[in-house]
Amino acid sequence: MPNTAAASLTTPASSKRGRPGYDQQSVLRIAVDVFNKHGYDATSMGLLAEHLGISKSAIYHHVPSKEDLLRLALEEALGGLEGVLQLDGATTGAPDARLEFVLRGTIEVLVSRLPFVTLLLRLRGNTEMERDALARRRVFDRTITGLVSDAQRDGSLRTDIAPGTVTRLLFGTINSIVEWYRPGGALSAEKLADDVLAISFQGLHK
Repeated sequence: MPNTAAASLTTPASSKRGRPGYDQQSVLRIAVDVFNKHGYDATSMGLLAEHLGISKSAIYHHVPSKEDLLRLALEEALGGLEGVLQLDGATTGAPDARLEFVLRGTIEVLVSRLPFVTLLLRLRGNTEMERDALARRRVFDRTITGLVSDAQRDGSLRTDIAPGTVTRLLFGTINSIVEWYRPGGALSAEKLADDVLAISFQGLHK
């Protein structure tokens, strides 16, 4: 399957120029690393300033608040995932082919935006912004469940497992990637997607 999702979805959000040495995107990337290490709730602007090596007032030159950093980070993750659903491979063709395309695209977004997706997957829903993000995730999951259901109806997938269960098992596997995958190693994003799809659709038996 062509890797059109990766080509279309891996460009980071446009950067806003700020103080010398940093732009908004580089501040965001460091902030997301800190959020993932310490937890969003436990991260103060003082801690962010320490990791950035700049003053708190310098951070405010780039973003109005810690919450705005979270908003930008979540949009990187959710925008990428939702964008997969808009590509031709996700909207045309046989249901099972569309499902495979979306799963492959999801993995490619996860790998290319790993820190951002990791943050998304660790949300607890403690703020309205987090709850909104989790609601968008549920919409994405329901779309996948619909694809599974369509593929079951046309006979291309087994029907003895409920579509919602299939979706949860698929994304249990895919979401676990954030805990162990390290970009730049021997396992490329494309091979990782191949392996996940092989296990998901063909199993382990020869």
